[in-house]
Amino acid sequence: MADITDIKSILYTEKTLGMQENGVIVVQTSTRMTKPGLKEVFREYFGIIPNKINSLNQDGKKKKFRGVSGKQNDFKKFYVTLPEGAQIESLAV
Repeated sequence: MADITDIKSILYTEKTLGMQENGVIVVQTSTRMTKPGLKEVFREYFGIIPNKINSLNQDGKKKKFRGVSGKQNDFKKFYVTLPEGAQIESLAV
């Protein structure tokens, strides 16, 4: 079952801020989150039913630190299109 704790963060970059003006929020989640689960979280916690949700699996980057190879965690990105006029106050910049 999806929960709000599966949402890691809302991405705020130059590109995503431009998308927010058009009603699209970019959400970074754990890899186990699904589209229906995210839709349920938005309905339950924010009171908004998204019009459309697109997902993207993002592999973690491979890095070296002091000669030791490592890998950052994998995550999922969701592009959530909100209904016209709907806004989440706690996510506004």
